[in-house]
Order: sequence, then C-alpha cells, then structure tokens
Amino acid sequence: MLQSPVPLHIPDGFLTPLVSAIGWILALTMIAIALRQTRNQLGERQIPMMGVLAAFIFAAQAINFPIAAGTSGHLLGGALAAIIMGPWAATLIMTAVIAIQSLLFQDGGLLVMGWNILNMGVFTAFTGYVVYRFTKSLLGRNPVALIAGGFVAAWLSVEVGAIATAFELAASGTSPLSLALPAMAGVHALIGLGEGVITSAALSLLQVSRPQALEMGETAPGRRGAIFVVTAMALSIIVALFSPLASAHPDGLEFVAEQQGFLTIAADAPYSILPDYTIPFIGNPAVTTILAVLVGTLVVFGLALLLGRLTTRRQTTGD
Repeated sequence: MLQSPVPLHIPDGFLTPLVSAIGWILALTMIAIALRQTRNQLGERQIPMMGVLAAFIFAAQAINFPIAAGTSGHLLGGALAAIIMGPWAATLIMTAVIAIQSLLFQDGGLLVMGWNILNMGVFTAFTGYVVYRFTKSLLGRNPVALIAGGFVAAWLSVEVGAIATAFELAASGTSPLSLALPAMAGVHALIGLGEGVITSAALSLLQVSRPQALEMGETAPGRRGAIFVVTAMALSIIVALFSPLASAHPDGLEFVAEQQGFLTIAADAPYSILPDYTIPFIGNPAVTTILAVLVGTLVVFGLALLLGRLTTRRQTTGD
C-alpha cells in the first residue's frame, strides 16, 4: 500500500516552552558559528555540493524503512554530510533540511525546531565526523576504513541524537529518563544499523565515482563539477520517486511515545502548507506524495545553496 512519509521529528507539545527556548538559543548559536567557520573553509566550487547533499538527505529521509517491533527508521544524514563537507558545513546543510521539513511540511514543531536541528543535525554531524576521523586514524586510508568508519560513525550519531532526545523529554517531564533513555536508545540502535549501511554505501559510491569529494578542501574543476551536480540531483529526484513506498510503521520517537502514552500530547501545527508530504489539491496518493517530496527536494537544494553563497559573500566582504 502506498504511503506518505511518516513524520520524523519532535512535535510541539512534547517539550516545555522553557526547554524549547533553550534549544532555540543553542541552535541559533551553533548556526551563527557555522556560518563564521565555513566562511574560512568553503571555496566557491564547493557550494553546489552543499545543495546536492541537502537535496539527497531530504529525499532519502522521506523513505522510512521497516525495522523490528512494528516501527520504522529513516536516514538522518548528519554523519554523511559531515564526513564529506566537515561538521560546520554539515550543520548548515542539516539546518536547511530540517527547517524546510518543519516550515513547509509541518514535520516537526516550530517551537521545538531548535532541538530538532541540534538532535538530527548538530549532534549527528559532530559525532559522525569525530568518530569517522578517529576510526580512519586507527585503520588507515583504505576501503575497509572507509566502510567501517562510515558505518560506526553513522550508527553512533543516531544513538547520540536519540539519547539527547530522551534527556529533553525527561527535562520537560514528558517521560522519566529511566523509561525514555532505554526505549529511545534501544529502538534507535536498530535504526542506526540502517543509517550505517546507507552511509557506508554512499561513501563507497563516492569513493568510486568521485574520490576527491571525500577530501577536505576539495574543489572540483568547473565542467566536471557541473556534471557531478546534475548527476547527483538526478539521483536525488529518483530517490524522491520512491517516497510513496515508505513504511507505514511509526518512526522511533513516535513508537516510544505511543508505548509510553504521551503521543496524544503532540500539538498540531498552527498552519498547513504541504501537510504530511502531500499537495492538498492532488487526490492521487502516489502522485501527491512524489510531487510534494520533489518540491521539498528542490527547495532544500536552493536553501542550502543560499546558505553556502552567504558564507562566500561574507568571506568576500570580510576580506
């Protein structure tokens, strides 16, 4: 049966206003630092990679894969983005993805968006990056290190994001830490396996097709870079076409919320644009989901490019 993608993020109502405000303060601080840091790291020809990664991660997140116990998982992508672009650029990439999911598709609350950016973007990016670099330093520069490092980094990044969410729920009085922590960590330990496989596969594909993209500070020649961007965007669009096949099972957080009885406190979004990854005036369930995800993919691509251009513009004006 064709399904719309399952909503992925913390909804409003799960966290108190105070906890939500702290999340916004921390997220905005990290975004500001990321803009400043990437100003000194990104070259003009690396900007398209930010858009491509954001588009691919958004499209891939729309496809939930089933796991045990009647729940489902999905790619987060923070570790993948950080391994390729570094953690600060990955913070901007993930911010673009999560912001569009919340603002355009009402996937994740507005008040809690700060924590969604931190949990799924900042924490996953920095965890993934550090673990990947450490693993490669132990195993050396070889295909085994690439696959193993990518898998371990991605798996652990999911666990860190899940554990952080458990602490946020506990701080809000939504679920005791003694219940939320083992539940979130346990479910996402399984989801992290899928994250690890997808991340390792993506890195292996890049290693074969464009190994220089895995090197920090890589700048692509103009023509080959353009071909790569077009090819990668085409791949993102192809991935988006499979979004109606997403698993109908709840994702890890929704599964835990249902099991522990706090799912009903989730608040509805105050407005509706493309709710649940659909276009309201299109009745065909497959077509409406595909078109909505395609729209989101292109918008995320544009926003990530805009953030990248902003860093280069700041660099130019600063010089």
